[in-house]
Amino acid sequence: MSRFFAGGSSDSDTSSSDEELYSDSERSEDIVSDEEETEDESDEGSDDESSDDDDNRGFLKAGAKAGASRFLRGEESEDSDEDDFKRVVKSAKDKRLEEIDSIIKTIDNAKKINDWINITNEFDKLNKIVVKASQQGETPKQYIKSIADLEDLMNETSKTEKEAKKKMNAMNARALNAFKNRIKKNNREYATSIEKYRADPEAFEKEDLSGISESVAIVKLRKGANLEAALAANGVDDGSNENDFATVGRGGRTIPVTADSIFKQLRGILEARGKKNTDKAEQVRTLEKLLGVADTIYQKIRVLHVLNATRFDLTSSSNFMPTPQWKLAQDEISKLLAILEENPSYIIVETAEDIEDDADEPLPTDGNPVKVFGSIISLVERLDDEFTRSLQNIDPHTPEYIERLSDESVLYSTIIRAQSYFERTNLDSSVNRALIRRLEIIYYKPEQLISILEQTTWEKLTSTVSSIITPYSSNQKPSDLIHAICVKIYNQDNRLFRTRAMLCHVYHHALHNRYFHARDLLLMSHLQATIHTADISTQILYNRTLVQVGLCAFREGMVAESQQALQEVCGTGRVKELLAQGIQIQRYSQTTPEQEKIERQRQIPFHQHINLELLECVYLTSSMLLEIPFMAQSGSSPDAKKKAISKPFRRMLDYHERQVFTGPPENTRDHIMQASKALATGDWAKAKELIQSIKIWELIPETDSIKSMLGEKIQEEGLRTYLFTYSPFYETLSIVLLARMFDLSERRATALVSKMISNNEIAAALDQKTNAVAFISGVEFSRLQHLAVALSEKAGRFYS
Repeated sequence: MSRFFAGGSSDSDTSSSDEELYSDSERSEDIVSDEEETEDESDEGSDDESSDDDDNRGFLKAGAKAGASRFLRGEESEDSDEDDFKRVVKSAKDKRLEEIDSIIKTIDNAKKINDWINITNEFDKLNKIVVKASQQGETPKQYIKSIADLEDLMNETSKTEKEAKKKMNAMNARALNAFKNRIKKNNREYATSIEKYRADPEAFEKEDLSGISESVAIVKLRKGANLEAALAANGVDDGSNENDFATVGRGGRTIPVTADSIFKQLRGILEARGKKNTDKAEQVRTLEKLLGVADTIYQKIRVLHVLNATRFDLTSSSNFMPTPQWKLAQDEISKLLAILEENPSYIIVETAEDIEDDADEPLPTDGNPVKVFGSIISLVERLDDEFTRSLQNIDPHTPEYIERLSDESVLYSTIIRAQSYFERTNLDSSVNRALIRRLEIIYYKPEQLISILEQTTWEKLTSTVSSIITPYSSNQKPSDLIHAICVKIYNQDNRLFRTRAMLCHVYHHALHNRYFHARDLLLMSHLQATIHTADISTQILYNRTLVQVGLCAFREGMVAESQQALQEVCGTGRVKELLAQGIQIQRYSQTTPEQEKIERQRQIPFHQHINLELLECVYLTSSMLLEIPFMAQSGSSPDAKKKAISKPFRRMLDYHERQVFTGPPENTRDHIMQASKALATGDWAKAKELIQSIKIWELIPETDSIKSMLGEKIQEEGLRTYLFTYSPFYETLSIVLLARMFDLSERRATALVSKMISNNEIAAALDQKTNAVAFISGVEFSRLQHLAVALSEKAGRFYS
């Protein structure tokens, strides 16, 4: 029967249950935290949570014993509880202090035997506990004493370091070297407290509440705590006047939000940035309230700058900044720039000295503006980066993407305002950083869009915004604007900016069919020799530029140049990855999740993509126009299969020819493969029809001219293929008949035959009297001659 239902029928059962409960409570340490301490420590981490669980278990055991005793034995249990059971009550703070003392004692013992491995491990544990203790108030004094003594010991050890290391094993010596750097870095944060301790150790340890700063005391303040009287006695407000206070953090803690305390609040927020368990959203709300009470220009500039930086902290590295938050950040940066434009006697520079919290607010004097510590360009760059990240994570096939893309004009306006401010304050390095951001927004756009963007942006800007480098004019050509930006960047020292500006300049020329400008600029830069040493994003930009140059050459009818430019990217089979337009998911890839995450962060937004289907179509068509005549020229040569202009094209063609049955073409690749087969057999008309029927050509401006150009190229290459294939069977061939076969003019047919003869592609002579081609028989190359030609070509490449 259960002892609970036994009632008072069995004294032995009662006494035994009491003994069990009593022994359980004796074996466990019953520590009960008061209600407020438990509430404050709820977010302290896994270590404190486990200790709180132990406390709760102890509390339940004590409660169970008392309740059971009263039920079983009646009123006598109260007296016996007081005599037999005493509950130990300790706060969480006391528990941590005891743990700190225990670790320090372990460190002291390890110091006696020079066990630096153990010292390092215990030092790590000590720092974790002290971080939690510091969040609830001041740093424990015994910790300051311990780290000061450790630093003194390290200084003494360094004097006889060589002799000491001889007596140590290798692992202990390495631990000593590592700990030397760690203790120095750690003690920089507590330099003031360490100096106080070393100046007068006894006074430091006896220091009472009068030594606690106002900000620390207020953080410690809790409703109903005994601390209130001590705070009042030391001149610290207890926060009873709620009209001047804003709630910060958990547990109802309050700090004053007034104009007089702005700099102290900013200092506290800046020191808390990056620390664990910092409520970033609460910091932003506090800064917004601080901005409302700021009454001077200097205060508004300081608060706005910290508010912008803190708002960006809300976004983790794994997520993108929500659009409402981004718009708030952009609006605050615009407000900051507006204040700086209206008050030129205040400037924000990274080299300014930060003033102390209790120092007088600096005021501008004649010819000496007030310098405020900060960086506008860092905020603008972060705004641009977050805009790009949001576009990367939004589905490009939804209206949300179009709506988000409309914010690009607002971002562009902010960059121009920042550039104007940097020019006025002679911050040349920041000017270059703003210009490269501006360039990367417009370089891939058609000139019509750039003109519209420039016009709408400058119409909204105030008259105080102007630029010497890129002055706005309604008659300005977009190509002149990009040229002015690039020339300015070319003349600065940052190599990365110069490289990216060069690539953007080349891309813009190629986009607008200025092939020779783009080609010459790219060749003069010699980037192809050094691009492999650049960062990944710059290599991606180089690949995009190279592809755009190839597309430009194709639009201009230069098939060989187009194929050569596209070969480097399209011939690898990794076009998506090289252009950062997708991730190639392979079946047996060894890519880790972290690597895949980094790859996704490199992807460019959808509106900057180059159409991959169009790119493949251009590459395969160019390869067809070069490869089919080359295959006919090689004929039965032993090296015919070894030499190939485009190996991907050859593989596709071989696969197509091995098919038992081929139906009508269904996609771009099928059209090109069937056109290649028709061209190889001399059916140029069918090849022309198949190529011109590809629908992807509609994406290229002036589609009709592209199709007409392709038709002419197919006719010309068909003529060359015919001569390579059937020249051994002819003695003479009429030019008129040849031109009629391929629907070419006699003049064009004559030019093609003459070029083939001059390049030693065919053994023939042109008879102008009869207007015919006379072929020379018996001039076919032998195996040795083929090898000699191949050797000469390789030697020529080596010396070039």
